[in-house]
Amino acid sequence: MRLSRYFLPVLKETPAEAQIVSHRLMLRAGMIKQASAGIYSWLPLGYRVLRNIEQIVHEEQVRAGHIPMLMPTLQSADLWKESGRYDAYGPEMLRIRDRQDRDMLYGPTNEEMITDIFRSHVGSYKDLPLTLYHIQWKFRDEIRPRFGVMRGREFLMKDGYNFDLTKEDALHAYNRHLVSYLRTYERMGLQAIPMRADSGPIGGDDTHEFLVLAETGESEVFYDSEITDLKFGDRAIDYDDVAQCQAVLEEFTSRYARTDETHDDAEFAKVPADRQRTARGIEVGQIFYFGTKYSEAMGATVADSEGNKVPVHMGSHGIGVSRLLGAIIEASHDDNGIIWPEGVTPFHCGIVNLKQGDEEADAACEALYSSFMAIGLEPLYDDRNERAGGKFATMDLIGLPWRITVGPRGLKNGVVELTSRRTGESEELPPEQAIAKVAGIYGKATT
Repeated sequence: MRLSRYFLPVLKETPAEAQIVSHRLMLRAGMIKQASAGIYSWLPLGYRVLRNIEQIVHEEQVRAGHIPMLMPTLQSADLWKESGRYDAYGPEMLRIRDRQDRDMLYGPTNEEMITDIFRSHVGSYKDLPLTLYHIQWKFRDEIRPRFGVMRGREFLMKDGYNFDLTKEDALHAYNRHLVSYLRTYERMGLQAIPMRADSGPIGGDDTHEFLVLAETGESEVFYDSEITDLKFGDRAIDYDDVAQCQAVLEEFTSRYARTDETHDDAEFAKVPADRQRTARGIEVGQIFYFGTKYSEAMGATVADSEGNKVPVHMGSHGIGVSRLLGAIIEASHDDNGIIWPEGVTPFHCGIVNLKQGDEEADAACEALYSSFMAIGLEPLYDDRNERAGGKFATMDLIGLPWRITVGPRGLKNGVVELTSRRTGESEELPPEQAIAKVAGIYGKATT
C-alpha cells in the first residue's frame, strides 16, 4: 500500500463532537466517518483494523471448538413474541414492518433465532454439546449514542450460543468461553478483567463482563489489585478438560472484581486495604449461563439417553468487535496519536521516504516494500512528495508499531532508521537487518 494511492483522509483539527480519545483519534486518523447519530462508515484504515480484530476472535473461537455460521440482521418478531422478549426488551429495539405488514426487527442479539435453528435440526442428546457463533452487525437504538464506536447504535458483535444436556455441561461451556476470551484479549494487547456482572435483558444467574480499565469507561469498577498481575500467556489449554477450564475460571475470578451494578461493600471490605482499587472500565465482552430460559419457552428439547424429552441448557457469549477497536485506542495512545499493538495493527510497519524523487532513496524504499510483501508482511509506504515532518506526524497519528525511515544521508552509510512507535527508540541498521528484526517480531522468517 502506497500513501500516494491510498484513501486516508486524516484531519489536522479535532472535530467538535468527539468527546473521548478514541473517537477523536479515529476521526483524525481517517478511520471512520459518521453517517448518522451512532452509525459510522468504516473507512479503509479502520476497516483493516476491524477485520484484524474479527480474525483473532474467529481463530480463538474455532480453537475452543466453536462452530462459525452467519444469521441475518433482520429477524421476525414472531420468535421474540414466542420467547416473551418482544415487548420486554424496550425502545432500544428497532421495530419495523415489511410490505406484507409483518412485524420485523433489526436484531440486537440472537438468542431466539439460534434457538429456533437448534430446535429445527437437533433432537438427540448424542448431538450435544454444541456451540454455534457468528460475527454480525447489531442495532440497539441508544437514547444518547456517544463516544464514537464505543457507544454507537450499529455495532459489530460476536455472539455465540452453547447447547448442553445438563447444567454441569453448560457451565463447562461457560468456563471454556472465559478461557477463550482471555486468550482473545491478550492477543490484542489488552488486559480484560472478568468481573461479576448483571445479566440485564439476556437473563440468567451466572454472568461475567470483561472490562478494560480506562478513564473514559462507562462503568465504575471495584477490584483487588492482585487481579491485574494475572496473565494467561501462551499456556496450553485442553478445552475438553473440565478441571483445567474450571481452574482457569477460579484463577481469574476468585479475587474481588465487580461492576457498580453488583458491587458489595461488605465483600469489598474483606480485600486488604492496600489492594482495594476503584476505577472506570470499558466493557468489551460478556458471558452468560441462563439455563433453560429460552429452550423451555421455545420448545428446544432433545431426547436423553432414556428417551425422555428434556429442555437443553443454554448460554450466550458476546464480544464487542467494533467496540474493541475503540477500547484498544483508549488503552494504547499518546499525545501524538494511536499506538497499535502488533496483533491488530492495520499495517505491519511504515516506510517513510525522506527525499521522494531521489533515485537511491526511491530504490531503497521499493526494495524494502517488496521484501516485506514477499514474506507476507504488509507495509504502508509514504511515497508522497511531502515534508518529512508531515510524514512523521501522519505515521504517529495512525499508530503503526514500527517505522523505517529512509534518506540519502543514512543510505550513504548503508543504513536505515528503525523506530518503535511505543517507546520512540530508534536504531540504525542495514536494510536487510531492519527487515529481519520486524519479521522476527511478527514471527515471519526471512530468506
